[in-house]
Amino acid sequence: MSKLILETNMPDVELLSRGKVRDNYAVEDKLLIVATDRISAFDYILATGIPDKGRVLTQLSIFWFDFLKDVVPTHFLTANVDEYPAVLQQYRDQLEGRSMLVKRAKMIDIECVARGYLSGSGWKEYKASKSVCGIALPDGLVESSKLPEPIFTPATKEASGHDINISFERSVELIGLELSSELKRLTLEIYRRGSEYAATRGIILADTKFEFGHVDGVLTLGDEVLTPDSSRFWPADAYVAGGAQPSYDKQYVRDYLESIHWNKQPPAPGLPEDVAAKTGEKYREAYRLITGKAL
Repeated sequence: MSKLILETNMPDVELLSRGKVRDNYAVEDKLLIVATDRISAFDYILATGIPDKGRVLTQLSIFWFDFLKDVVPTHFLTANVDEYPAVLQQYRDQLEGRSMLVKRAKMIDIECVARGYLSGSGWKEYKASKSVCGIALPDGLVESSKLPEPIFTPATKEASGHDINISFERSVELIGLELSSELKRLTLEIYRRGSEYAATRGIILADTKFEFGHVDGVLTLGDEVLTPDSSRFWPADAYVAGGAQPSYDKQYVRDYLESIHWNKQPPAPGLPEDVAAKTGEKYREAYRLITGKAL
């Protein structure tokens, strides 16, 4: 197990931003993305990290970037620290296994979500309106039902709090018909390929989100791809529609926070060691099942 890293510290490299999980740095004309072991729940970063989480997110994204390279250009350049610029070499202990050097992209302000099953905010919306993001769905679906076909449900990126689901028509108003249509096509194609592959590994890919940007005018897949943070992975052999499913993600963390009746206001609590350890095991298990090898 690797050393837990909750925050990177590289004084002579330009820090662009710290997200809920990633620290992003400008390196020459490129972007250095470092996935820490931070974990957020209910929109707050918790005081406790998850062992190996950053490594799983990075290594799994690298696996999928390679898997999808004939479908869409990606921003990935290298994760080999030996190939990083000289200024980064002294920080190897913070970068090894958890960082990627990528092309800088002009990101599109739309989250591209594909759903093959009814869960999360989609399930809440369906209960209220029998639709998700303006897409009418059949009567009689239950929580975790498989949809008749996968759907594209975009969302706006919010600086804080939850992203907000929008209709395809609203996406067209924001970024235009041509770009919206291409994002929809790519999102559903990547989801199809990812879910078909995941099925061969005993995993249901219930839903996932992608981020795209332009690199020199070319539409490019960025951020993270098909990880336990951006997707719902369910064990296929345990799947039963009609309720929440066991999943390879931070469900242990959410369940613990609900059990202590945290009011979901700052300061966010820490986690007991066993909850953090169990969550780390889930992340590592997702990596092992999908890639066929241990982290």
